[in-house]
Amino acid sequence: MTDWLLSLVPEYGAWLLAVCTFCSCVAVPIPASILMLAAGGFVAAGDLSLPASAGAALAGAVAGDQVGYFAGRMGGSGFMHAAEARAAPLAKATALLARRGGIAVFLSRWLVSALGPYVNLAAGAAHQPWPAFTFWAVAGEMVWVSLYVGLGYVFTGNLEAASSMAVELLGFLAAGTITLGLATWLILILRAEGGK
Repeated sequence: MTDWLLSLVPEYGAWLLAVCTFCSCVAVPIPASILMLAAGGFVAAGDLSLPASAGAALAGAVAGDQVGYFAGRMGGSGFMHAAEARAAPLAKATALLARRGGIAVFLSRWLVSALGPYVNLAAGAAHQPWPAFTFWAVAGEMVWVSLYVGLGYVFTGNLEAASSMAVELLGFLAAGTITLGLATWLILILRAEGGK
């Protein structure tokens, strides 16, 4: 399926990106990140427009996030309990959201994107304020789209190198985030110990 979708990128460009990022954000297994890498390459070659490609990918992703959020909001806890039985990532997403709120929404758009659709549902079911959810979701989706379309642009014609760079960059960012979190935790513990 990935090869077939990649062959459609130069012909359907922005529309394809919008549909695929939307589907990806509602937990349909679509290789949206790979398609954005390819679109970046076509932008660099002059076959696609950067504003149209990035804008469509962002619009599709934000729309998908909103659908997931409102599905969780309207379905409430009954929906969450039924979904948790079938999806282990939903339990992880709910726990992450309870601990980190808006930052969890932001990071689940691009750093731990596999949890994104489940964080959307959990945020809606937990009645996280819609403006806060939307702010963090849009900010995270902007990072996701910029990262993948940008790497595709930089590595024009070499999808494998762009994909490898994306994985390495995300790994580096994840390690940095964990290190920063642990350092903050350690500082807080040391301050609490010093205050006793």
